[in-house]
Amino acid sequence: MVCLMPIEIRESEDGVTFSVRVIPRASRTEIAGEIGGAVRVRVSSPPVDGAANDVLIRLIAKRLSVPRSAVEIVSGSASRTKLVRVSGVTTERLRDALLS
Repeated sequence: MVCLMPIEIRESEDGVTFSVRVIPRASRTEIAGEIGGAVRVRVSSPPVDGAANDVLIRLIAKRLSVPRSAVEIVSGSASRTKLVRVSGVTTERLRDALLS
């Protein structure tokens, strides 16, 4: 059973931090909603040599219209569940860009 609950977004002066659940080797790269308090993201790349992380960072940066350098994987770089920080973004902008 999939537990659906709103994602937890922590906002600070310089940006937002939130959880992401990555599904590697998907048929396409896309944001696929929310799951267990995290944003669910399907990536077409395999989790080899950081390829899936790179695709994740590019996708989030593109959707939020920020440079890739503004997106950082804070923890979980080798896990499917990651903590991501985006600088220069508000909670409202994040929700509009990723969850609409």
